[in-house]
Amino acid sequence: MGNTSILDKDRIFASFKKALATAERFSDPYVHWHLSGLFPEDLALAYNKLNFPVASVGDLSGKREYHNDTRHYFDAENIKKFPSVAAAANAFQAPQMIAAIEDFFETDLEGTFLRIEYAQDTTGFWLEPHTDLGVKRLTLLIYISDDPAHATLGTDIFDADKTWAKRSPFAANTAMAFVPNDHTFHGFQNREIKGTRKSLILNYVTTDWRDREQLCFPDKTVSRSS
Repeated sequence: MGNTSILDKDRIFASFKKALATAERFSDPYVHWHLSGLFPEDLALAYNKLNFPVASVGDLSGKREYHNDTRHYFDAENIKKFPSVAAAANAFQAPQMIAAIEDFFETDLEGTFLRIEYAQDTTGFWLEPHTDLGVKRLTLLIYISDDPAHATLGTDIFDADKTWAKRSPFAANTAMAFVPNDHTFHGFQNREIKGTRKSLILNYVTTDWRDREQLCFPDKTVSRSS
């Protein structure tokens, strides 16, 4: 497991660097990017096939924290259990990745924690417009499921008045990325989801983050220096 994880970590870094080089930048209604080919294809497929229980949202939605007890993360337990999870966690924790991300997005991640949620959304799920401003220094919404019926299930993007502006395209192994500020409103309008919409929600969060058990490495912040 160890050697495979190390090799895959390096492959992820190489793939992500290419994704940054070909990223599409948009300025309306706020600066955000669309990235493609974040992971090597075999790893992207492995993330899609991770077998975590899928919980129903029931009659309560609008915020992910409403269902904290059924959410899944690339946490310490899953890092030990799945080599692909370990590879992603180690890749996005590595100094070379931190340096690449800081330089590209012009943001400061020094002293933050890596948090990766494995989200599985079904019909009935929706998210109200929110900015991620506060403890999050970077947001990467990485789309994982490869069902063609999910093409219209991208992130909804809103302007500063929370008026719907556009929808990010949804395709496996692509992502929407942004640096949170006071007008980076995004969410998910209620609509039919065939099967399960899978995504990775990758954030770098400050030391004010309370739920340390969600973090990849709860005792180690990131740095661009080794």
